[in-house]
Amino acid sequence: MKKLSTLALTLALLAAGSVNAAEVLEETKDQTTGKSIGGMNGMMIGAIGGPIGMLVGAGIGALFGGEAQEASSLSDRAYKVRTADGKEKVVRSAEKFAVGDKVETRGNRAFSDVAMADDRLYDSALSYRE
Repeated sequence: MKKLSTLALTLALLAAGSVNAAEVLEETKDQTTGKSIGGMNGMMIGAIGGPIGMLVGAGIGALFGGEAQEASSLSDRAYKVRTADGKEKVVRSAEKFAVGDKVETRGNRAFSDVAMADDRLYDSALSYRE
């Protein structure tokens, strides 16, 4: 009985849609890289003061890291999208989109419909190496 419930839970989680259709609302800036680097550097410097200094240094470093990335105009691209169920969320993408473009989201990444079609095509094709 325990194996059956585990199997049912696994199948339910796999059946949940991880790919969602969305529409681009606007382009925003993403400072995740600067915040993570600043937080790490602040943590290393704050470690001189012990565990509390490490936490304080990481917080201050994350604040200044994001601001430094924005000030140097090295912010990454992010997009605010509206998903099919009406929710708005911010996703990142290496591709450039215009407002109103239809995209598909996988987790916190946005992909164009053409890229999704290519992935589906090549995933089902046999490689010359096989």
